[in-house]
Amino acid sequence: MFTSVDDVLARLAEAGYLASPAVATTVFLADRLGKPLLVEGPAGVGKTELAKAVAQVAGARLVRLQCYEGVDESRALYEWNHAKQLLRISAGRDETWDEARTDIFSEEFLLPRPLLTAIRGDDPKVLLIDETDKADVEVEGLLLEVLSDFQVTVPELGTVTASRRPFVVLTSNATRELSEALRRRCLFLHIGFPDAELERRIVRLKVPGIDAALAASVVRVVGALRAMDLRKAPSVAETVDWARTLLALGAGTLDEAVVRDSLGVLLKHQDDILKAEAKLDLDAV
Repeated sequence: MFTSVDDVLARLAEAGYLASPAVATTVFLADRLGKPLLVEGPAGVGKTELAKAVAQVAGARLVRLQCYEGVDESRALYEWNHAKQLLRISAGRDETWDEARTDIFSEEFLLPRPLLTAIRGDDPKVLLIDETDKADVEVEGLLLEVLSDFQVTVPELGTVTASRRPFVVLTSNATRELSEALRRRCLFLHIGFPDAELERRIVRLKVPGIDAALAASVVRVVGALRAMDLRKAPSVAETVDWARTLLALGAGTLDEAVVRDSLGVLLKHQDDILKAEAKLDLDAV
């Protein structure tokens, strides 16, 4: 998909994703080596958006598996359309079971889920396995099988092998440790909070109406908040939301009143808001 690291930087920027050189390098290597990319970092720093941007610039279809506690093989891989199968059996009452079974366990009655969808067909795809750390350990075993050989066995139909491998992105907020076996199969990328210059560029890109001075002030205040011992530091997504909030309020500059009244956009816990109100000194940032 990409010819060089600079090509990754340029094309992601065209899609509205401003990547650091480290991010661009890892994306390029994942593409060139054909390896899944495991992206870790705090919520809201652009892990999921990276997969979406890669799909956009590659002209690929984004296939997303959203992980959660309790997600299982039928939700991740495939399941059979049981209602349709029962209707088919009812319609053929004079058939033997062997005749009916051959029909109801066919492609027509198969419901492919994200993992099977991603390895079928010749069209380019980006497989996003989002919030992998929220899935149970058993699902990791399923991912190991799929990501090792890019093939899935459906007992009634046989083995489906990818004729064109998808570009795979796994994201994790590190709420639990992923297995070493899964990590070994992936290239690893940690996306943290960007430096001030990159975050200013992100704010100016995502909030076109904001001027340079206000964008710089927003980034400085967010940086000061991140330096505090908070339960949940504001992410890039909250920085962008706050910049949009300030524009909506018609605030051309930051003062104590407008910051205090809009802290709930940046901080999501009352004790964090109280701590920020007590410690944040606008004259010092």
